[in-house]
Amino acid sequence: MTSSNHVVASSFRDPNGFVFVREGTIYRQVNKMYKPDYDFLMESGLYQSLADAGLIVAHEEADIDLAESDSAYKILKPDEIPFISYPYEWSFGQLKDAALTTLRIQKTAFDHGMTLKDSSAYNIQFIGCKPVFIDTLSFERYKPGQPWPAYRQFCQHFLAPLALMACRDIRLSQLLRVYIDGVELDLASKILPARSWLSFSLLSHIHLHSRSQRQFSGKQVNTKSYKVSKFGFMGIIDSLENAVRKLKWQPKGTEWGDYYDDTNYSDEATTEKAAIVKRFLKQIQPETTWDLGANTGVFSRIAAEMGSRTVAFDIDPAAVEKGYLAGVNGGAGNILPLVLDLTNPSGGLGWANNERMSLLERGPAQAVLALALIHHLAISNNLPMQKIASFFRKLCSSLIIEFVPKQDSQVQRLLATREDIFPDYTKDHFEDAFKKHFAIDAVTEVAGSCRTMYLMRRLSE
Repeated sequence: MTSSNHVVASSFRDPNGFVFVREGTIYRQVNKMYKPDYDFLMESGLYQSLADAGLIVAHEEADIDLAESDSAYKILKPDEIPFISYPYEWSFGQLKDAALTTLRIQKTAFDHGMTLKDSSAYNIQFIGCKPVFIDTLSFERYKPGQPWPAYRQFCQHFLAPLALMACRDIRLSQLLRVYIDGVELDLASKILPARSWLSFSLLSHIHLHSRSQRQFSGKQVNTKSYKVSKFGFMGIIDSLENAVRKLKWQPKGTEWGDYYDDTNYSDEATTEKAAIVKRFLKQIQPETTWDLGANTGVFSRIAAEMGSRTVAFDIDPAAVEKGYLAGVNGGAGNILPLVLDLTNPSGGLGWANNERMSLLERGPAQAVLALALIHHLAISNNLPMQKIASFFRKLCSSLIIEFVPKQDSQVQRLLATREDIFPDYTKDHFEDAFKKHFAIDAVTEVAGSCRTMYLMRRLSE
């Protein structure tokens, strides 16, 4: 576990400053070398313009005595981001909106005489379904004639993965889990279908861009000799924005994207289940809730409507996309939907395996919903009940979990194509396994079904 006072592991590459935690509060140190750009950011009105539009995380200046070193110029106290997520956990729409937000910020910066010096997707976080920029030190004064220094990074972090997801296969988003500095353009060029060469934007920003990189690889090139007019600079930004907007993906054709159209729950049972979840949540009153196997977030909304900061995880990118679009279009926008394979959750990535946090490092949540999930873990993935219970203990303080017995038609569907090698998949064995880690506070049968809902509380060490 990380100590209460530490420099955030992902914040070591920028010499202009870093993020640190002091007594549970997050601060950003601005180093003296960034003083001219920081002062211009604030005096030009750029920061205020972005903050007023909700495009950048707001901050207040804190006591300089909090500084971690004598190189500090300012100490900032930014608003809290409820949950840190990463690009390889986002749906197509989330990555697309993050890209468009980055370009909108770049345009606003240009109007104030500044530019983004980098365009990492990790500079964007989501508060519910709203993307917000978090790296206050990414701005520098625009130098007349300079090309956009963040161009290549934008193509690797945003355009290339979006093109692969839209034009080839949505699952290629997981390349961002391997290439944490963005998908290499030569790789994207090889994977993209032949028809992508007919798109002027993909031809210029990915295929020809990749060819240019290969041509100059290993050669000493004086980039300072390249001059780009303001008109040309903005032309590139407009072209990238047009390229991103044209990329589309319809959330369909995946296993769980239409789950609620093909469920064995009657309307009566669904209403009863929702009432039980709401009753259990009222007993817990959690500030944070994780819904595991959330699908489109139907039950996540119950927690969110009660004021709990809710993250809705699901393995299916179509289901997550539908949940995200519902939030953007006026649904429960305070829910953060994310793509997650619970049998292979996000681990620690990057330098020393701690630059990007694992799922466990971002918890525990006060409450976890595990509804219609246990049979997929135990039967589809051959996970022993004891291991499931032990893992859930690490995730939460309180657990609302649904047991789905073998006689349920959804379990029978799973067993239809394989031998039943699960003699221990019983209600009694389920309870025995979880009792080693949780106290069972309530047990309720779901009327109109053969399923059972449990409210559990983690046992103290």
